[in-house]
Amino acid sequence: MKLTISLGQMDVKLGDPMANWHTVQAMTAEAARRGSDLVVFPELWSTGYDLENAASYATLTDAGLFAQVAALAKTHQIAILGSCLSLLGEGRFGNTAVYFDANGRSLGEYSKLHLFRLMQEEQFLTAGEDSTLIETEWGKAGLTICYDLRFPELFRHYALAGAQLVFVPAEWPHPRLAHWRTLLRARAIENQMFVVACNRVGRSKDTDFFGHSCILDPWGEIVLELGEGEMLGTAVIDIAQVDAVRAKIPVFADRRPEVY
Repeated sequence: MKLTISLGQMDVKLGDPMANWHTVQAMTAEAARRGSDLVVFPELWSTGYDLENAASYATLTDAGLFAQVAALAKTHQIAILGSCLSLLGEGRFGNTAVYFDANGRSLGEYSKLHLFRLMQEEQFLTAGEDSTLIETEWGKAGLTICYDLRFPELFRHYALAGAQLVFVPAEWPHPRLAHWRTLLRARAIENQMFVVACNRVGRSKDTDFFGHSCILDPWGEIVLELGEGEMLGTAVIDIAQVDAVRAKIPVFADRRPEVY
């Protein structure tokens, strides 16, 4: 099955949900105009790393900004994924991605499992407690966020559970562009699946973010890679490629977990 995916590479405005929401609305409308089945936005696209004010932004995932995204998906008949600050409980805030399908229904939500100390996430956020594999009309997909990319165990877990694709909304900064490209390619190759990663651009709190949002195929080949400016990129992938690659090099059948 072929799938048209757009990546909404944004210059996220720190602590300005309204400005960021307008960008998401415009990019979603354009993605729908292009015939995309799905549009992916960066990590914490609504606020950026304004984590010290998380209590001002966080809501339940069926309310607030999350509900607005669900309505936007339904309006444009396009699936939407990206992460925002969520309310996990009294005084507990998550970095949470929700996959809304083209009818505005949540197919699953995922709170970031691995908190990134270099951005002080552990000081303000509560880590998620479980992985999330969603089932869509085109196949199975795993949800991850940014720093999770450095944990191959999570991606292999998704692959063994049948994922054909893993999403990575991110805020990945300079000077680690080489890490970004290398890890994305490695996760795609070793798990023989598509990796769809949307990174932000711009500058925030003395940190520069480089974009280079990517879609990689199960061979690790680049289907789409954006530059370092705010832009919407669109590409078509064929989910059937996953089964073809896995049949050609039977990595999963040749695993020997009993000796690892």
